[in-house]
Amino acid sequence: MSILSLKDGNPVRNQAEQIPWPQKAPAACPISAVKARLRSVGLRPTRQRMALGWLLFAKGDRHVSAEMLYEEALRAREPLSLATVYNTLRQFSEAGLLRQVSVSGPKTFFDTNVSEHHHFYNEDDETVVDIPGSEIQVSGLPVAPDGMMVSSVEVIVRLRRADGEETVTKVAGGRRA
Repeated sequence: MSILSLKDGNPVRNQAEQIPWPQKAPAACPISAVKARLRSVGLRPTRQRMALGWLLFAKGDRHVSAEMLYEEALRAREPLSLATVYNTLRQFSEAGLLRQVSVSGPKTFFDTNVSEHHHFYNEDDETVVDIPGSEIQVSGLPVAPDGMMVSSVEVIVRLRRADGEETVTKVAGGRRA
C-alpha cells in the first residue's frame, strides 16, 4: 500500500496518512498507522499484532470479544490461534490501545475507544454501545481506603427488551459509537 501519489509529477502524501489516531474511517487506517501505533506504545509490530491491529482499528470505534475477533481473522484468512488473539488483546489492553469491558462474569469485550465513557450492554443480543462520559453523573462515591485513590468509575447499564420477547439474531460487536 503506497502512501505517496503523484500530483503534477511531484510526490504528495496520501490524505489518509494525515488523519490523526484513532482513525475513524475504514479507508483511513493504513497499515503504516497500525505499525506506528504499536511502536509508540513499545510493542513490536509482529505479523500477528499487525493483522489483529488492522482488524481492530480499521473499522473505527468498536467493541469485540476475543471470539468475535478470532472469527474475523479466520474470515480474513489470517492463520491465528484463539490463544494468540487472547494474548494480543491482553497486550494491547496493557499498553493502553484497548479498554476491557467486563459485562457479565467471564464475558469481556475490548473497546477501541479508550477515552473515559460508559456503556450500555444489551443482554438480549450481547452487544455493547458507548455512552458518552458526560451523560452520566456519579455521586456519593465511598472514600477510598487508606493509601488508595479512585482512579476511574465505569458504569455499565444493562438492557433487555421490555416486552419479554427474545431477540433472534446477534449483532457482532454492537453499533459503532
